[in-house]
Amino acid sequence: MRADEAYTGTPFIVNREYARRIGDEWVVLSAKYGFIAPAFLIPEPYEVTFNKRRTGPIAVEVLRQQVVAQDLLRFDRVIGLGGIEYRKVIELAFLDSAVELEFPFAGRPLGYALQATKQALPESANHHAVVSGQLRG
Repeated sequence: MRADEAYTGTPFIVNREYARRIGDEWVVLSAKYGFIAPAFLIPEPYEVTFNKRRTGPIAVEVLRQQVVAQDLLRFDRVIGLGGIEYRKVIELAFLDSAVELEFPFAGRPLGYALQATKQALPESANHHAVVSGQLRG
C-alpha cells in the first residue's frame, strides 16, 4: 500500500491534508523506513515507533543520509508535523543544516493540535517542504 494511504489514524489524516495544501513537497517520516515519499509502497504492516526504542526504529545517521540523498536541504524551511518524538528525530536529522525547522502545532495536547492544524488549512498551496510523522492508525 502507498504510504499516504497506509496510515489511517486521525492525526496522520489531518496532517496529510495540511501537508498536501501547505507544502511544495511532502514526505512521511516512517520509524521503519525513514523519510519516504507519499507514493512509497509499504509491503506489509509494521509495529516500529520512535517512542519505543526496542522496536528498532531507523537510526538518526541513516535519516541524515536520506536528507542529503533526497535533497531535502534544498528547502529553506521544513515544517514538521507529528508528536514530540518525531520532532526530536527531525531536529536531529537536520542538525547543523541551514534549513529552518518549524513545528507549528508542537507542544499542544493531541486534540488541540488536531484542531489547530485543521483551522490552519490554507485555501491554496505554499512553497515549503513538509515532513509528516507517521502514526499508526
